Amino acid sequence: MDVGYLLSATAVRVTGTSFRNGIEVDYESLIDALVQQAEALSGLPVLRVHWYDSARDGVPDIQQQLIGELSNVKLRLGRFGREGQQKGVDLRIGLDLVTHARNGAADVFILVSGDDDLTEAVEEAQAHGVQVILLAVPDAKDKPHAISRHLIRAADGLKTIFPETIDQTVTKVEVQGWRPRAKATPNGVTSQGGSYAHRTSAVLESGATIGSEPAGSATDEDPAYLAEQIDSVVTNVLATFRRSATAEALTELMAGRPSIPRDIDKALLTDLSDRRGGIDLDETVRHRLRTKFWEKCDEV
Repeated sequence: MDVGYLLSATAVRVTGTSFRNGIEVDYESLIDALVQQAEALSGLPVLRVHWYDSARDGVPDIQQQLIGELSNVKLRLGRFGREGQQKGVDLRIGLDLVTHARNGAADVFILVSGDDDLTEAVEEAQAHGVQVILLAVPDAKDKPHAISRHLIRAADGLKTIFPETIDQTVTKVEVQGWRPRAKATPNGVTSQGGSYAHRTSAVLESGATIGSEPAGSATDEDPAYLAEQIDSVVTNVLATFRRSATAEALTELMAGRPSIPRDIDKALLTDLSDRRGGIDLDETVRHRLRTKFWEKCDEV
């Protein structure tokens, strides 16, 4: 399980943005449900769950420690890069997949990820006689969310996590006692704003991903359309942050200006990349996105 993909894609289904802090997860129930689905898909008992996530300096936080203590769950941690991106996670997944296939540890591997960078590892594992089946997170329309087309072509099959599994184990975070001030719009209607995001491995492919607009379309390059996308992403990220954050977190956000907290920045970058078909964002676009974030903060 690529947890960056699992939770960010799940957050998109539940909150409309990939910000992991905007959701609350019943991890034990979620893992149990995924194990049951994996066993039904393969017709075999699950040997072990490998849980791949990132942690500061590779040291697990309290939640990750609890997950690692669950039965038959192996915690595998990478670290965060300078800009908050995962480091070492894809490499660990790929190495483990090939090693376990070579050693005959299992006959079928269920891979919860959408990362294009795992394509070669999937093909190498298959060369050792195993099957690799992708298990995707469903979007709001119950379709596979953000899965690399290259990875789909390499795998032996693509299935989707049962929607009820997500709906029953993942909920929006609501912090009692804190609500954002409603902002008046020109037509007199009030608005609460938008959401929080997280850059996941599922957007690393240079081409389009499942559920995305085709990259490089004419409208995608239109300056006005880009400005609209940026505004929408920032609004959504802020709304989710304000809904889930404590008053102390809001104070910390403003005190750290102009630096944007890692989780928020990843959310902004991921959501805009998704809107633009999964393409990498150049520095000019990133600067506009971050500038708009502070502009939106000042509006409320």
